[in-house]
Amino acid sequence: MSAPLERLRALALALPGASEKIAWGEPTFRVEAGIFGMVSTAKGRLSVWLKAPEGAQEMLIEAAPERFFRPPYVGHKGWIGLRLDAPGGPDWEEVAFNLARSHALIAAKRPRRSGAAD
Repeated sequence: MSAPLERLRALALALPGASEKIAWGEPTFRVEAGIFGMVSTAKGRLSVWLKAPEGAQEMLIEAAPERFFRPPYVGHKGWIGLRLDAPGGPDWEEVAFNLARSHALIAAKRPRRSGAAD
């Protein structure tokens, strides 16, 4: 496993209720079964795809196209792609921020499970 992937995994799994599951041959990070992060190694590039708030995708790609891109399959839903193998390495504070934001957006949509019987 690559060092950037291990660091991403540590950040993702430190979030409340986060788990990892392999899907489509790559790690995905989930909260209450909702995916908040998908690792991609397409075209030999390491990236993570994350849910972003409405309007953020365009702004991020325009501001930093060397780090952000519109990922296939989920880009039309506003998700962002964040390159983890960009020259100079990723800005891990930026990665952690976007990962936590994606987690919060997905967690807010999931029904909360109650451990107690009503």
